Amino acid sequence: TPATRAAAVQRVPLLLALLLAPRGRAQSFGQTRFVCTSVPLDGDVCAATPPGAGSAEELKSTVLQLRETVLQQKETIMNQKETIRELTAKLGRCESQSVLDALPGESKGGGAGRRQPGFNKNTMGDLSRAPAAETLSQLGQTLQTLKTRLENLEQFSRMNSSGQTTNLKDILQNKIDDLEKQVLSRVNSLEEGKFNPKNESEERGKIESTLTSLHQRISDLEKGQKDNRPPDRFQLTFPLRTNYMYAKVKKSLPEMYAFSVCMWIKSSASPGMGTPFSYAVPGQANELVLIEWGNNPMEILINDKVAKLPFVINDGKWHHICVTWTTRDGVWEAYQDGTQTGSGENLAPYHPIKPQGVLVLGQEQDTLGGGFDATQAFVGELAHFNVWDRKLSPGEVYGLATCSSKALSGNVIAWAEANIDIYGGATKWTFEACRQLN
Repeated sequence: TPATRAAAVQRVPLLLALLLAPRGRAQSFGQTRFVCTSVPLDGDVCAATPPGAGSAEELKSTVLQLRETVLQQKETIMNQKETIRELTAKLGRCESQSVLDALPGESKGGGAGRRQPGFNKNTMGDLSRAPAAETLSQLGQTLQTLKTRLENLEQFSRMNSSGQTTNLKDILQNKIDDLEKQVLSRVNSLEEGKFNPKNESEERGKIESTLTSLHQRISDLEKGQKDNRPPDRFQLTFPLRTNYMYAKVKKSLPEMYAFSVCMWIKSSASPGMGTPFSYAVPGQANELVLIEWGNNPMEILINDKVAKLPFVINDGKWHHICVTWTTRDGVWEAYQDGTQTGSGENLAPYHPIKPQGVLVLGQEQDTLGGGFDATQAFVGELAHFNVWDRKLSPGEVYGLATCSSKALSGNVIAWAEANIDIYGGATKWTFEACRQLN
């Protein structure tokens, strides 16, 4: 018991005292031998009775108790060491993640910056981890986009003499003005050093919620134009770097031994425009991904194998891009604005694209259909996303890039409003790039 062990510990000093007694006293009795007697601290040493058989048993018991106490203390120390190792490991992981977050230029395809298969980080509901200054810049770009759309609506309403549309336009314009004041207030707070980081998430959430509401109202207004346009003349807009704005293609991809993926794209986001599309299948989240992450060039991933693409498109203008690939020798080609800009081979050779997956526009998937990370989200506009199960010829690609009337639609995925579901505030509105070219 603890009390017994304590008494045993108290007897130790007296045992040592008897053992260390001066030899002169024992020698005065002639031939003698030393005897150790356990005496309590509050007992009389002179009156102690010489030990017999019972005292030897008591001494043995005391030694065993002391040994047990030492073993328990050793076990406690081992447990504490294990706890320290666990805490050190966790601290190391936190520091490693901080380094990765501080180095957005780390290539997703380079291995270190990309999550390994099986690591399912679910960040649904998180806000962007972008610094406050970058967020303000994104909000400013979003407000400018909304203004442009409202100007188009105003022109449309004048042409159609719609009083109701004009009234709604005025209401939305007032809301945008209020948002601009909020953004300006945040800028002033930052400049004066009064901005409180603790309230950043809450304030940003309120502003993003208002923006989402505005996008929806504007989309409702733009439905008046929908009946007058072809089903493929629309574009998707992803105004903010979030993990909840995306579009999902209703149809999955079949097994493919070759493909061509083409689209119109417009972005000025920095650093990196994010992930225009990702295709995940069970057991492989990176079956087919197009991503520009951090300060790296755009990359195409097939079965988690990577090729860097020579695109220069982050200038806020519309660009047409195509990537073709065949499983034989993993040969790929990249086209920008109708011209081939790069090619290579040995990209996932002899690996067919697997079927029964999920095709998402605007987000990179870490799990099948989810696990979005705001830092990898696409920011910009996207249109005419088409997929073929063969390599397009240079002439066919050029026809798509020049908006030829003979341009083909994808035989696997064709760009049509009925084939796309949108979520989280991403919006559809009339596509203008081809109109500007014609």
